[in-house]
Amino acid sequence: QVQLVESGGGLVQAGGSLRLSCAASGRIFSINAMGWYRQAPGKPRELVAAITSGGNADYAESVKSRFTVSRDNAKNTVILQMNSLKIEDTAVYYCNADVRPSSFSIGVENYWGQGTQVTVSS
Repeated sequence: QVQLVESGGGLVQAGGSLRLSCAASGRIFSINAMGWYRQAPGKPRELVAAITSGGNADYAESVKSRFTVSRDNAKNTVILQMNSLKIEDTAVYYCNADVRPSSFSIGVENYWGQGTQVTVSS
C-alpha cells in the first residue's frame, strides 16, 4: 500500500557530495519518523539519520557534521545531503518510514525502500 522510492545514489570521489531523496507514495495519511539506513557488504544494516515529523533529527556518530537529513511533509519526502564523503560511507542506502495509513489508524506501519547504491572512491 505504500512505496518508498530512493534516488540520487552513485559514484563519487572522497571529499565529494551526494544528495539522496526518498519519496513515499500510496495510502498515507501522515508519516511519523522517516530516515536512512545503510548496509555495507558483510555488515549489518545501521541507522544513518532519522527525522521526526516535528523536525527532530538523529544521526549516527560517524556522519554527524557531514550529513544532513531533512523532510518535506507535504510531499512525503525525506532528503539526505551527504558532504565530505569518505570511502567508509560506501554502502547501499535504504529509506525507511513509519506511516499512518489513515486518520482512523491507531498505530503506524513500517516500510522500506529497495535501496540505492552509494560508492565513494579515492
